[in-house]
Amino acid sequence: MKFSKILVGLLIAATSTIYAQDKEISLEEIYDGTFRQERLQSLQSLNNGKEYLVLNRDRDAHTTSIDVYSYKTGEKIGSLLNSNNLSEISSFQGFELSKNEDKILLSTDVEQIYRRSSRGIYYIYDVKSESLIKLSEHKVQEPTFSPDASKVAYVFENNIYIHDVITGEKTQVTTDGEKNKIINGITDWVYEEEFAFVRAFDWNKTGSHLAYLRFDESEVPEFSMAIFGKDLYPTQEVFKYPKAGEENSKVSLHIYEVDDKESEKVALGDYKDYYIPRMEWTQAPDILSVQVLNRHQNDLDLLFVDAEDNEAEVVMNETDEAYIDITNNLTFLEDNSFIWTSEKDGWNHIYLYNEDGELENQVTKGEWVVTDYYGYDEDTERIFYQSTENGSVNRDVYSIKINGKGKTRLTQREGMNNADFSADYTYFINSFTNTETPYVYTLHNAKNGKLVRKIKDNAALLEKESVYNFSPKELSTIEINGNELNMWMIKPNDFDENKEYPLLMFQYSGPGSQSVSNSYFGTNDYWYQLLANEGYIIATVDGRGTGFKGAAFKKVTQNELGKYEVEDQIAAAQKLGARDYIDEDRIGIWGWSYGGFMSSNAILKGNDTFSMAIAVAPVISWRFYDTIYTERYMTTPQENPSGYDENSPINHVEKLKGDYLLIHGGGDDNVHLQNTMRMVEALVQANKQFDWAIYPDRNHGIYGGNTRLHLYTMMTDFIKEKL
Repeated sequence: MKFSKILVGLLIAATSTIYAQDKEISLEEIYDGTFRQERLQSLQSLNNGKEYLVLNRDRDAHTTSIDVYSYKTGEKIGSLLNSNNLSEISSFQGFELSKNEDKILLSTDVEQIYRRSSRGIYYIYDVKSESLIKLSEHKVQEPTFSPDASKVAYVFENNIYIHDVITGEKTQVTTDGEKNKIINGITDWVYEEEFAFVRAFDWNKTGSHLAYLRFDESEVPEFSMAIFGKDLYPTQEVFKYPKAGEENSKVSLHIYEVDDKESEKVALGDYKDYYIPRMEWTQAPDILSVQVLNRHQNDLDLLFVDAEDNEAEVVMNETDEAYIDITNNLTFLEDNSFIWTSEKDGWNHIYLYNEDGELENQVTKGEWVVTDYYGYDEDTERIFYQSTENGSVNRDVYSIKINGKGKTRLTQREGMNNADFSADYTYFINSFTNTETPYVYTLHNAKNGKLVRKIKDNAALLEKESVYNFSPKELSTIEINGNELNMWMIKPNDFDENKEYPLLMFQYSGPGSQSVSNSYFGTNDYWYQLLANEGYIIATVDGRGTGFKGAAFKKVTQNELGKYEVEDQIAAAQKLGARDYIDEDRIGIWGWSYGGFMSSNAILKGNDTFSMAIAVAPVISWRFYDTIYTERYMTTPQENPSGYDENSPINHVEKLKGDYLLIHGGGDDNVHLQNTMRMVEALVQANKQFDWAIYPDRNHGIYGGNTRLHLYTMMTDFIKEKL
């Protein structure tokens, strides 16, 4: 579970208002997107590095086109495809180019399954012949071209198939797939959610082999949710969900030989109760890289598997006292040496290893964190990355020689900078924001960061906001429990330091997360403007356990989730409450998901500090959450029962003094409604009064139709009444 799971939108009470300098504005306008930032549309670089593709939709004509643009000028120079010219389909939802760019996969009728997974009807378009063929009559998952685009592998009903683009022949690679029992080629629920990938198969460089994972989830306990819908009888959604300490899927690695049409299971070694969070073919056609992680997730082996004999060899091992983060940063160079990122020296940095897994050199060093790895340019021998070298609330983009020399800062403005590079690393598009600047997009030369052209900004948004008396988001630090913690604060627009104001704190605090950054108004900031102008001060403090300040700061919460994070929120509230302009008797706290776990703990353990709390979709006991996420930080309940129970809100309900609002979605497949229902029962049996609401069939994000509007209306009214 990550910070990105909090999908809180700008959907706020329509009946509430923000007062402008000249006029009064309904938050319905915010709900309708009046103050939404313009974002640069997703683009895909062509292999030449000079042009890129954009998916454009003509909503009036109901057509879709893949248009070609010049990086240098930003001008459209042609179209690769327009659905208006296709007789078989009128439009499509997405596309994927083959590696050689001569064929395109088009997706239609796509339906979501879980957070990252979907299924749809796919078509193969031949760029040269302008012909279109249907991949399958069925909705399939994860179709992927072979390197030469002669074949497409995909998954249908938990089995892998290969479609020959030239002959139309279909080959069924696996036959034992069955719902809630055997999965081939895609991940199970917990892998998808916590290791963040769905496609569990990969073509080698020549297309002669297909490696895939097989999940046997027969022994994984089932979880069921009632879906009420609109029919006379509710239905049941049943899926495999391994809670902490329970059985995981048994995962195995297989390699399919395309010409011989035979699969063979790979003997990885004497591993027991392990994960395979990543696999990827190297530059050598016969060598597959596989990452094998123990259940505690603190011991990782990088293996090379030779497809000729399926022999596996450990080429690198990494251990950590707490846990090892899984990333997509592994990059193989032409000689099969590889780039790797690691926190082994206490800060996340870039390392180079030779083809035998021996360390060549540490490329980046310092008491700062590499926050994103963009890639490696073979021609210039430069690595491109993002880091916190200019402070943990900021991000900048850099390049550096693979030998660790010649570092160049490619971005100059202080704030949050991100980059999207062209295929040949000639250009990058920089997205920039800070507390005073909504997103600005510019094109730069990747060699030196020099500005090539401006692309898009949000000057129009600033113009709209200029007539409103919005308060700034003030960044600062606060010393709590021996640490300088990052904080932002929003005050009423008529703030008077001689008055006292109630304080509402928002937090998330999940391991490695960040809620305080040098960025413009985000998800809920317009709502906070509403509350500020109703006379509230809003603040967020990133305490121990959050990210981007080094491994020790992040991993201090190991085995005791909810202890140090809650202590920091309570201490921060007390320190802020001591300020003359904050009413220490009117301090509230709210959060979503991990944040709901935190706000629940805060009003219980900090019952003399917090007078109000809102918990949305909270984890109430880590015993109810999934294996991969929970055990990464807590080991198993069998090994660490006190860690699970001493910081679980359900075991502290008798301490409730203030006003508590508990909210959950009835169709939450992630943090199950079970959490809230168990908390409700515990509060009832402790004879504690509280407020609660369930949104039928809504998932972890609690949205759809007027749902968010209703949710934020309820929370706004609760805050105004109780705080």
